[in-house]
Amino acid sequence: MSASSIAYLDHAATSPVRPQALDALQAWLGQPRGNPSGTHHLARQARRALDDARDVLAETLGCGPGDLVFTAGGTEADNLALFGVADALAVQDGVAPVLACSAVEHHAVLDPVLRLGGTILPVDRYGRVEPGALDETLPRNTALVSVMAANNEVGTINDLAAVVAAVAARTDGRALVHTDAVAAFAWLDLRQRIAGVDLLTLSAHKFGGCQGVGLLMARPGVPLRARLLGGGQERDRRSGTQNVAGIVAMAAAAAVTVAERDATVERVGGLRDRFVDALGDRLDAVHETVSDRGLKVASNAHVCFSGVLSEELLFLLDRAGLCASAASSCASGAINVSHVLAAMGVDAEQGRGALRFTLGWTTTHEDVDRATEIVVDAVSHLRAARSGR
Repeated sequence: MSASSIAYLDHAATSPVRPQALDALQAWLGQPRGNPSGTHHLARQARRALDDARDVLAETLGCGPGDLVFTAGGTEADNLALFGVADALAVQDGVAPVLACSAVEHHAVLDPVLRLGGTILPVDRYGRVEPGALDETLPRNTALVSVMAANNEVGTINDLAAVVAAVAARTDGRALVHTDAVAAFAWLDLRQRIAGVDLLTLSAHKFGGCQGVGLLMARPGVPLRARLLGGGQERDRRSGTQNVAGIVAMAAAAAVTVAERDATVERVGGLRDRFVDALGDRLDAVHETVSDRGLKVASNAHVCFSGVLSEELLFLLDRAGLCASAASSCASGAINVSHVLAAMGVDAEQGRGALRFTLGWTTTHEDVDRATEIVVDAVSHLRAARSGR
């Protein structure tokens, strides 16, 4: 199957590399390279490239260049935020700190919090943390709270400013706030939204950069103990020679994403609406998991199809040339809904037929129309087979 015949609606998993990022990557790789920690002229060139990229990325987030720690991706950045702060506070205070996160976080956040014996915060039926409920659910001695800017599965946007205020009120201003913004950066201007946030995670391949590159923003004064020890790079916060080529490409992708964000959000949001509306018009028993599209990022179409299993449907879509994602998991023949849908209170039977379609900067009208035909045919086939017709 050729690339031109594929309808790619899986941008939340990874978004195709932007031409500007590819040009930056190739330009860097096409010249003699030095180690940015060295002292000779090639090393100094690498350091300048790294510093320039750091400046660009800091500008997109409205923070200082020195606040950024480059990592090998979003998972490492999330782990550094949670374990790094926990380790630093344990050394500083002599006791294990209390951490908390929402029940719908990516496992890169959820699993560290669980491993550290932290608190899992409930969400509403849309998958959002309710700031008003934190007074009852958040322990007063919490040291760090992690709430994602936008959910990677269903697309719901959290009101970070309200979360920050509620956390400060509940903990008398002692708790730090971290946000996983991996699923948000391409679609939301984060500069104002993260004004009170202490730590933030990004991953380059979610907005047109390369896989294997990410960053953690840590405000000045945030206690952070390195998880990787070695050469002391990134101001002793993350050792290891930086992936200069990937970071340069990340900055290029971020710059074009920000420059085109408003137009992309409007265009992609219209395509998303057209796609979901067409499915609802042509198929019975199709349910949007979050029906209020104003609560979600413009790219997300999370849909439950009654009477089918998501894994079976995903197989047919892939065979027909449509790329999407299913968040369910299969163990011992049982299909289990994702932790996100379970936390939102989605009916288990409905959730077993859930698929995530995510559009992006490459998505066209032709992609959406072809995807519609493929989904309608596949769902109709599975339902007919199940009914014995």
